[in-house]
Amino acid sequence: MDIKLLKTTLKNEPNFRFKQTQKAVFTDLIDDWSKVTSLPINLREKLNKEVPLFINGEIYKSKDEKTIKALIELKDGLKIEAVLMRHKNGRNTACLSSQVGCPLGCGFCATGMAGFKRNLTAAEIVNQYLFLARFLKNSFKEKNKITNVVYMGMGEPFLNYENVMSSVKILNDKELIGLGARHISISTAGITEGIKKLANENMQINLAVSLHAPTDKLRSVLMPINKRYSIEKVLDAVERYIEKTGRRVMFEYLMIKDVNDSPKDAKKLATLMKRPLFLVNLISYNPTNKFEPSLSPSVKRFKDILEKEGVAVTQRHSFGRDIKAACGQLAGKKNK
Repeated sequence: MDIKLLKTTLKNEPNFRFKQTQKAVFTDLIDDWSKVTSLPINLREKLNKEVPLFINGEIYKSKDEKTIKALIELKDGLKIEAVLMRHKNGRNTACLSSQVGCPLGCGFCATGMAGFKRNLTAAEIVNQYLFLARFLKNSFKEKNKITNVVYMGMGEPFLNYENVMSSVKILNDKELIGLGARHISISTAGITEGIKKLANENMQINLAVSLHAPTDKLRSVLMPINKRYSIEKVLDAVERYIEKTGRRVMFEYLMIKDVNDSPKDAKKLATLMKRPLFLVNLISYNPTNKFEPSLSPSVKRFKDILEKEGVAVTQRHSFGRDIKAACGQLAGKKNK
């Protein structure tokens, strides 16, 4: 939804028309202006022509229907992915993409293997939310609201900072979607300039950092961006972020079999993470190419070591492995 275009289209209409259309799009989640019977017929026709609400997307559901993956086609024919995760406690998390592909080339990531095409506009980011929200409302009416948004899909959010933050402000705006800032998380591979900018936003957005290795040597193999933003540089930026905001930061750590899941790795990670307001999130890996997920005993042993060393740690299980829910697995093939 391009709000600027909507305002331009309504520039000769009474002011209350904009509020009517806002409610229709962001609260009622309509997909066609003809359904807004409170608007004049000629205006509905004009809006359908100039500000269409149709989002061209396909839905893929896991067998347990806890994971919904959307493959969305953009106006230029490129494709992106968004994922909806339905939790047992009634929480519904939308995982949004910020770029078509990704320039970072992380070895474990399907998006990185697909290469980089372009940044997404704020409207294209918000449309992912709307597409998933419409599906959720129409399919699971007992729990029909998205409660959390994470920017952990395709792309590096801080390499598309302005559009990402514009979309965050739309999600957060009480007159639009009204999602609390504490329910919005942005994940970065460690772009320190973006971390610094976020610290100055004066918004209670959650910051997550993709770490995935306890040493520069291993992290540089898994994530080439580490050659520019070393672990030391990233941790320094995070410390300054915490000093500025007082907010806890999550460090994401994919558990990859025989790569980063040994007891030795756990002890090295503990020396980095045993700091105030640092939280390690161990994530079960969704296999994409040459790597395999760590076995359950290895993950438990790894977590036990961190806890024994006094590190705050949580564990996230994988979602939607049967529908290739790791971002980029579908869109990468389509875009090629």
